Amino acid sequence: MSETEAITLPTLRPNPFDPPDGLAELRATAPITRLAYPDGHLGWLVTSHALVREVLADRRLSTRTELRHVPIESTSTGRPSPPGMFIGMDPPDHTRYRQLLTGEFTVRRMRMLTERIEEVTERQLDLMERQGPPADLVEAFAAPVPAVVICELLGVPDEERAGFMAEATELVRPDAPQERKVSTFLTMQARIRDLVVAKRAEPTDDMLSGLTRSDLTDEELANIGFLLLGSGLDTTANMLALGTFALLRHPGQLAVLRDEPGRVDQMVEELLRYLTIVPFLVRTALEDVELGGELVRAGETVTVSMPSANRDPGRFPDPDVLDLRRDTGGHVGFGHGVHQCLGQQLARVEMRAGYPALFRRFPSLRLAVEPEQVPLRTDMLIYGVHSLPVTWDVRG
Repeated sequence: MSETEAITLPTLRPNPFDPPDGLAELRATAPITRLAYPDGHLGWLVTSHALVREVLADRRLSTRTELRHVPIESTSTGRPSPPGMFIGMDPPDHTRYRQLLTGEFTVRRMRMLTERIEEVTERQLDLMERQGPPADLVEAFAAPVPAVVICELLGVPDEERAGFMAEATELVRPDAPQERKVSTFLTMQARIRDLVVAKRAEPTDDMLSGLTRSDLTDEELANIGFLLLGSGLDTTANMLALGTFALLRHPGQLAVLRDEPGRVDQMVEELLRYLTIVPFLVRTALEDVELGGELVRAGETVTVSMPSANRDPGRFPDPDVLDLRRDTGGHVGFGHGVHQCLGQQLARVEMRAGYPALFRRFPSLRLAVEPEQVPLRTDMLIYGVHSLPVTWDVRG
């Protein structure tokens, strides 16, 4: 394929729940194709389920930040990831950090968190009910639940949580000036560094305290804390909000959620597949690699489309249909390979608790605006909705 045939990453969505327009045709006709990057790099775009999994499992394709190019406009510096920011590292550095963190995501802690997440969920629904309709579901429910949970997991003191949440929100606001984002980032980093110092002095039963018993430096701990806090807030919040939007627009599937509670695990997996809020991941070839009949040369970046992979009819029959009874085994909503999302079980627990509790508490929940008026996060790295105006009938 010649350089003149390179495309740019499709981003225009035909409706709120489907992948960007053009990906299905690419997947059917050219599942690996040349991609032009905003910085002038010429790399590749992969759109089929099988090839996406192949890319994410291949150790010859690197996730190192200093090697990658990003398929959207970005302020990425191209520098190596700082100590502790393990998602931008390859083994063995990635392995060292990942193993330490895996030890903190214990079965005991997840079991304890399940009960606590259910309590946090009900408490937030109590508050939403007291405030009455209408409400922005993002502000009233979807964002606060994972925020409280991740703050408790990291051991953020009660009096510090409002500050952390406000700063994390500021960092992902699309309209925030770059100077303010930089200032907020530095403030948040300083807060986490102070928290690390406090945990070393007086450890408690939380993840950050557990990590202070390792050989990690304060800088590494602070960066890990920042990474966990940011990823734990934004991703689950968007799944809770966008998933609610999708259920409200698919009343038949909402009935399945209400009437078949024993299927809740399966339902969460289908929502993860159907919505796929992470638009893409990138890898860079460390050596020449043959992929789908094309030669990816050393130094070329490969972008994989997660929404396209999860809508591949070769893997999921009738993939554009939301079916909460579907077997979704093999979806890539949390990635694949050694970099598969470390916090995926926590996110699942939050969704298993959140969706059923929300519709049980508010059986008449509905949109307070026309569907077309819901503002979509097409301008963000994590897809979802900026807000979700809802209303319900107040019980007498």
